[in-house]
Amino acid sequence: MNLIERNATNTWKYTESFPNIRRAGKLIPVGDSAKTCLQEISPKPQTPPVVRKFLNTTRPGAGAIRVFHGKANDPDIASTLVHGVSSQASISGGLVINPPPKTIYQQRLHQLREAGYSTNQKAPLGRSHDQSPGLPNCLDTGKATFGVKSPKSAAAGTIINPPKSAEQVETEAQEGHQSYIRSHNAYFVGEQVDRKYKWSRYGKDSRFGVPTPHHNDGRSVSKSLHWLCDTQKHNSAKFVSQRCDDFRERTQPQIGKVHDPISDTLKVPAGHTFGILMRPDDFGAGDLLHSTPPAEYQKGTDRQRTLVSAVRQHLKKVNFHHFNSLLQAFRHYDKKGQGVIDKEDLQDVCRQFNLDLSGPMLDDLMEYCDVDKDGLINFLEFANFLNWKDKMPISKVEQRILTSECKTSTAPDNMQREALPVRPAASEALARPEDLEPAEVGSTLKTPKTLNRPRTIQDCFDTSSSLIRAVVGGLPTTDYRMYGTPTVRTDLAAPRIKRVSDSTNYGDQTTAFDLLYPTLHSLRGVHKEHFFCPRTKEEIADIFRNVGASISEETFEEAWKLASMRHPTGDVCVEIFRDVLKEIQAN
Repeated sequence: MNLIERNATNTWKYTESFPNIRRAGKLIPVGDSAKTCLQEISPKPQTPPVVRKFLNTTRPGAGAIRVFHGKANDPDIASTLVHGVSSQASISGGLVINPPPKTIYQQRLHQLREAGYSTNQKAPLGRSHDQSPGLPNCLDTGKATFGVKSPKSAAAGTIINPPKSAEQVETEAQEGHQSYIRSHNAYFVGEQVDRKYKWSRYGKDSRFGVPTPHHNDGRSVSKSLHWLCDTQKHNSAKFVSQRCDDFRERTQPQIGKVHDPISDTLKVPAGHTFGILMRPDDFGAGDLLHSTPPAEYQKGTDRQRTLVSAVRQHLKKVNFHHFNSLLQAFRHYDKKGQGVIDKEDLQDVCRQFNLDLSGPMLDDLMEYCDVDKDGLINFLEFANFLNWKDKMPISKVEQRILTSECKTSTAPDNMQREALPVRPAASEALARPEDLEPAEVGSTLKTPKTLNRPRTIQDCFDTSSSLIRAVVGGLPTTDYRMYGTPTVRTDLAAPRIKRVSDSTNYGDQTTAFDLLYPTLHSLRGVHKEHFFCPRTKEEIADIFRNVGASISEETFEEAWKLASMRHPTGDVCVEIFRDVLKEIQAN
């Protein structure tokens, strides 16, 4: 430890506590650079032997054997130590397979050694077994034979290929097969069994077997359905208490009767109905029971939207296959050359494409495609709702024609099916330059911009929750007094920063009802917090313009001024602005 002391002269003095210990680090002379500090010191200092034996225990080098530091200085005896007795080498395989030749003396000596064994006397090596010592002396072993002499039959070639004709072989095979049937009862595949019946005694209408006794009136079936035990049980009498019988009729369901346990206590008319009659659905079990055709499953507005979507898809497919460009298809629809498509033009084209639409269906189609509600379909509406505009980009020549920069122009070279008809430009351009967007980044081809149809927002939605547990003539459940602490603490203000340990629901969390029945705006990715977050004046204007709300400039400025006064900091959210707008419209 180093000490710094202050002396009487008010100066500081540095005192080193352990001057004998070498300082750590590297002493750098004055004037050296950072390059000198980063260079490696060479040659490297050698590790002392005392330290090396400890390092070999904990961190041995690559390929080295780990040696405990207590045995580091012991002599290496284990590498030279051998245990057991050294075995002698046996005969090699080559000497066994190919032994060296023996002399006549060695062979004779080996025979004399083996002559004393009984096995050598009975069956010597290299000779047949001599069994004559066990036979009678009167038997001549050279001429005597044993066993029965086998008669010599035909040769194998004669058996395999006999010198007979095919008819003889087939006849012998049939005779042998009949014998084989008699002995083993074996038949060929598909062969009919001959039972040796004398068919001459029987006619064609003869029957075999013993007839089974039966009755045509069904008495046997009746016996099988009515068991003897059941018959005897019904014949016997069973006594039951009147009180038990009445209790059973009230508590247990009876066949052919409605189970009503409180029929005696509830004094109501016979045709009384409990509860409130709910409004029936558009379609239900009756459609399934009466086999409603698939075309009539949807009713009302759902059926109307489905038919309009089907007509639009049919026109999109026809336009894509018959026309090479959006301009060519629009000019085909525009029969009068007005630069717009009216209802008569649309009806003529639908009939040309085998679509005979009724009057209401044609009105629905016009209403769907007419975004600006002027009763006509312009080029942008035609490209967005009756064509696949992304698959039919607009070339440079068509862009000049659409924006009225070129009064007359020839057709593009890539149109092969039908040349683009040259038509004088209308008084107004079919599309503005800002209405055309590049199909891809850096491409000269363009496509019409996407139009958004205004959506009608419903102020309130009718649910069946108010009808559940309702009583005719009684108080609604909303007026009932509530007891206890509510699970959702809407009476408390939610903290701006909620702690992790705070499990209180302040009404800003999603409930099970929201998961089962999500709202319309949540299906499009807009949740409750998006309605209450502060927004700028431009964002509020864009939001209400996109949803189709028609608000004048004076009304918007007045609503913005009133909405900003409701918050201490002047923040305005969508929900506050919508409430203020409703109050202004109501007044």
